[in-house]
Amino acid sequence: MTPGLTRRRALVTGGAKGIGLAIATRLHAQGATVTILGRDAAALASSGFAWRMCDVTDADALTSAIAEAGPFDILINNAGGAFSAPFARHTHADWNAMLAVNLTACFTACHAVLPGMVAQGSGRIVSIASTAGLKGYAYTAAYCAAKHGLIGLTRALAIETARSGVTVNAVCPGFTDTALVDRAVETIAGKTGQSADSARQALARLNPQNRLIAPDEVAEAVAFLCTDAAAGFTGQALVVAGGEVM
Repeated sequence: MTPGLTRRRALVTGGAKGIGLAIATRLHAQGATVTILGRDAAALASSGFAWRMCDVTDADALTSAIAEAGPFDILINNAGGAFSAPFARHTHADWNAMLAVNLTACFTACHAVLPGMVAQGSGRIVSIASTAGLKGYAYTAAYCAAKHGLIGLTRALAIETARSGVTVNAVCPGFTDTALVDRAVETIAGKTGQSADSARQALARLNPQNRLIAPDEVAEAVAFLCTDAAAGFTGQALVVAGGEVM
């Protein structure tokens, strides 16, 4: 069994749905006190966790929310978003939006929690990146660039904090059975004329196990990285993708 997280305070951004909710649930089951951030008031209120409404792309709002709800021993940078279009149709607005939610928000959150973690001599930061942070996918240039940047940020902070008792890691899921993939399926089906089932199967086939990853699988990897047993793991990009990336 994964060692407990009793007396640890955890913050999960984008924690009301999908992977974020699975992570919040797993950390709570291990004994952590969990606060989640998000933009959907109804989903936040029904989550069962302490919560605050917050758009993570608003740096001032995110910094204030962390200061008011913290301090935290664990930060999970989960909030994110994807955009798909041929590169020629990527606008500067699309580019900036992908960087804002997938990279800059993580910078802001890390900036807010790291001083306290370093001061107490312990802490865990885990960012949900993607296999798109380790390889390229067509039609997702801005998303891939942002996720590659997130892994770079993770590695840089891991080196900088290596002697502080803080670890900084990323988890890189492949295509995961969430609403984000549902939207991708709708887009693929709409553009190609194939059925939603066929589009979903095409995404599943990218995984050598021929399936979508379950949110709980990602949550298990995150929970392990938050434990004392994972003290030797820092600067890592842990892939949960059935062998798609090795």
